[in-house]
Amino acid sequence: MKQLTLSTASRNEYVDITAQVRAAVKEAHIEEGLCVIYCPHTTAAITVNENADPSVFRDIREHLGALVPEGKNYAHAEGNADAHIKSALFGCAQPVPVTKGALALGTWQGIFFCEFDGPRKRNVYVQCIKQ
Repeated sequence: MKQLTLSTASRNEYVDITAQVRAAVKEAHIEEGLCVIYCPHTTAAITVNENADPSVFRDIREHLGALVPEGKNYAHAEGNADAHIKSALFGCAQPVPVTKGALALGTWQGIFFCEFDGPRKRNVYVQCIKQ
């Protein structure tokens, strides 16, 4: 297992970690199998989405913020209930197949760490499972 350490700079941020995950797959020396990318934080998430056009995440941030606004009258009193809800919607892990020693991502896909309660120092775990 490989641990990635990230430092986010803002409350809501999407960090492309595709290159670090690719390096972890290469380091694991597997040709066929599965790569699981896991986030152990309840106010952050992992997603696979387009990494070619930054406006995709501007749209996601804007519309997700409208769907689950910060500062609404939530029962959770710590002030980050919206971050917990956003994390639950995205999920804490993503499995990506590995084939011929590489991540089986689509042409425009990347792997992103989603920060909903930053800025913070965060960890992401990458587990490569050989077939």
